[in-house]
Amino acid sequence: MKFSPLGRSGLSVSRVCLGTMTWGTQNTQAEADEQIEYALSEGINFIDTAEMYSVPPTAESYGKTEAIIGNWIERNAARRDEFVLATKIAGPGLSYIRNGSPISRKTIIEAVDTSLARLKTDYIDLYQLHWPNRTSPHFAKHHPNMLQFSCVDAAKESDGMLDILYGLDDCIKAGKIRHFGLSDDTPWGINEFLRLSDKHNLPKPVSIQNEFSLLHAKDWPYLIENCVHQDVAYLPWSPLATGALTGKYLDGARPEGSRWGFAQRHGLFRDTELANEAVKSYLEVAKKHNLSLAHLALAWCDQVDGVTSTIIGATSMSQLKEDIDAFKNPLSEAVLEDVMAVYKRYPMPY
Repeated sequence: MKFSPLGRSGLSVSRVCLGTMTWGTQNTQAEADEQIEYALSEGINFIDTAEMYSVPPTAESYGKTEAIIGNWIERNAARRDEFVLATKIAGPGLSYIRNGSPISRKTIIEAVDTSLARLKTDYIDLYQLHWPNRTSPHFAKHHPNMLQFSCVDAAKESDGMLDILYGLDDCIKAGKIRHFGLSDDTPWGINEFLRLSDKHNLPKPVSIQNEFSLLHAKDWPYLIENCVHQDVAYLPWSPLATGALTGKYLDGARPEGSRWGFAQRHGLFRDTELANEAVKSYLEVAKKHNLSLAHLALAWCDQVDGVTSTIIGATSMSQLKEDIDAFKNPLSEAVLEDVMAVYKRYPMPY
């Protein structure tokens, strides 16, 4: 297993991060235990979760994944230091989580304490803001004029971000969290947090996790360039585009128990005719080079300059093993050339 610095944190994390969002809905405690044990045996030292998991997010599934991880930690307390544990505070909009309130100093302290109790640990290595208080151009809101940035009160947003930083600082000083990161944010969000951190001598973000895959590479190059030069780790989530880049959803297929068979909070916005055609073309490239489509997509993501650690998730051990193995076998220049030929035809299919 290869490792990379987690931004400015001083931590070193595996190039593969074990995502956990299906644990509690699609996966049981026993299955999660097996995934954790296998991931650790393969050298993975980075596990990512969130208070709002498992998914699809509901009042009933809220907190289930953290509780499952906590049950493993409670039974394996001596092994807590074997991995970097990351979780997230939910942003505004979910009525069953703090009445849908925005992230603030007060809610961070409350949420950290609740997550620590569920996780049955004394500290969280990386505490992330799951999405910003302002509406950000993610989850199919990234096309021109879908958002009106000129109508945003930047000063008000900045004041809220400063309040958040004070809450994070409180938790770091109390030893409850070690570092903080962002998620589903933008270059402006990164840089405003950095500016406020410098001005007020407060903690700086060490990472950001955003959706990134062959079907959704909008962070290249501008946000990733920003991350590289500001020493902010870039952590792609959904490198398989919620499973689309395995080919299992081609032409409307819905395998029993698969994620697209569940109701989705943001709908199936990734399920477009253009995305379907792109997946077919990538599948042809994979077959030409005797690779699985998942291997192609994951290895490509790992080989993008500026990527720190790619977050994978699986509902079966066979999927998990295939995903991890993809990082052991980089794509050749010939494969990368064929991939880019397809990418240029379908740069943003959803």
